[in-house]
Parts: sequence; C-alpha cells; structure tokens
Amino acid sequence: MMATAHVPVLAQEAVAALAIKPDGVYVDATFGRGGHSRLILAQLAAQGRLIALDRDPDAIRAGRALEDARLTLVQSAFSRLDSVLDDLGVAQVNGILLDIGVSSPQLDDATRGFSFRFDAPLDMRMDPGSGMSAADWLATAEEGEISEVIRVYGEERFAKSIARALVAARQKEAIRSTGQLAALIAAAVKKREPGQHPATRSFQAIRIYLNRELEELSAVLPQCVNRLCPGGRLAVISFHSLEDRIVKRFMRDESQGEQAPRRLPIPAAMLKPGRLKLVGRARHASDAEVAANPRARSAVLRVAERTDETA
Repeated sequence: MMATAHVPVLAQEAVAALAIKPDGVYVDATFGRGGHSRLILAQLAAQGRLIALDRDPDAIRAGRALEDARLTLVQSAFSRLDSVLDDLGVAQVNGILLDIGVSSPQLDDATRGFSFRFDAPLDMRMDPGSGMSAADWLATAEEGEISEVIRVYGEERFAKSIARALVAARQKEAIRSTGQLAALIAAAVKKREPGQHPATRSFQAIRIYLNRELEELSAVLPQCVNRLCPGGRLAVISFHSLEDRIVKRFMRDESQGEQAPRRLPIPAAMLKPGRLKLVGRARHASDAEVAANPRARSAVLRVAERTDETA
C-alpha cells in the first residue's frame, strides 16, 4: 500500500483545472505520494498517459506500489522536464501540474531533517543522494551568506542575529541536529510571532536554499509552456510568497506577450502574442480545508492555458 500520510492541498481544484481529456497525456511534476496522480488517473481512459516526476527517492519507491500501465514514474528534479520528456519520446502534453515545496511525509519523517519537531540529523535535502546537507552547509558558510539566505528565503527580520549566533555556536560544537539548530535560533530571536515557532522561517529558508527550489521553479516554467499543446493547461500550487510571486509574474508576462518599447510606434500585429491566457483568479484553500489541514493555509493555485499560436 502507498503511504497516505500526505494530504494534497487543493487537490480537486487543481486536477479539475487541468480539464483532463480521457485520452490525453499529463505530467504530475511533483508526485509526492501520488495524491494528485491518483485523481488524474481516475479520469484517464486506457489510452491516456501520466508521467510523474519526483527527485525524492522515497516518493519514487512509494509510487511503485501504484501499479498502472498508464503511469510512468521518473526520479528527477522537475527542472529537467525537457530531458525527461525527450527521453520518453513525448513532444507535447495536455496538462502539467506542479505542487511546489516540501511534502508532509518529508516533514514527518524525522530522519530527513526537515522539521524542528524532532531532534534528528540535520539534512534537509529533497534527494539525500546529492548536494550538500544543511549540517555541512552551516559548518562552512560565511556569516554573511547565512544571514542573507535566512533574510531572503525566510523573510526573517532577525536574520543577522541568527547568523551571528550560529557562527559563534559552531566554533564550540558542530551543529549536526535539528534540535540544536532550533534551540540556537530560538535563543537568537528577540520577538516571537504568535502561534509560530521562532525557527520556522529559518528552517524554511535553509531548505529552499539548499534544494534550489526557487531556481528549479524558474527553470521549469518556460519548459512547461514549450511542452503544452494548444489548449493545454498549467496548474501550479505554491505555499511560499516568493514562489507564488515567481509563478504570478511568469504567467502574467506570458499572457501579455511581447511588449513594444516605450515611444516606439510598433504595430501590435508585429509583436509576438502571449503564449498563455490566465484561467480564473488565484484560488485558496477553503476554511474547511484549512481546518482539516493547517498546512493548506498559505496555498495558492494559479492556472493558465496555452494559446493556439496558429489562431
């Protein structure tokens, strides 16, 4: 049986937004534990196809229990979407779903080191087999770099104090566990936000930075548009303001098309039209969903459709 610990947010809304065709080809670029993929498969006919990606080997292992001839599972960062589809001989698809960020199983598995709720080895890598762990990064990064990462990716106003405290602490003892890191951050934060652990923003920032989450997102969005067939849909769920900003600006720019330079009388017919059109407004989780799953509180769903360039 597949793990059911992860409850996908805005799942019904996101899959409905794809306007699935029974014989279409779709991409779930963030498989997780297959919540969205199951919903997509439920609407596909025998000739339909779903390609699911995830860079987390645990997600791929869990996904193998979902035996379905229509499903192709690939362990890969979604920034390699073009390469994955090329390898599979797929030129265009009818829809792509992105559910950005960390999944519940990753947060709830103490051994992954994503959460301060457990005292565990400080890792935080989406793919434990590649890249630098959080512990290794904190052991070598300059104080200014740590401060900048926490300030930019965590939007943490006490970033300088936190970075100073971490550098001072590591001179006495290596920071190797989530418990150590959370305690050091808590001691450095002067004013706490109601209902939020003082380490929340810093843990989020370090995770986003180590996994290059914003860079991955910026890299995959143009690939998604290139791979969508006319009328194909792109649905993106984000949980962080920086992620949502990237998605919002990308979809807006792609819907506006080429813009004429100011004060130059260039006819509109000479400018390239937008490749996307926005579908509805941004969607948020309902009060009922947030009550049932607090992690849905910050979720934002944005949807766009590929325009027909021949029109």
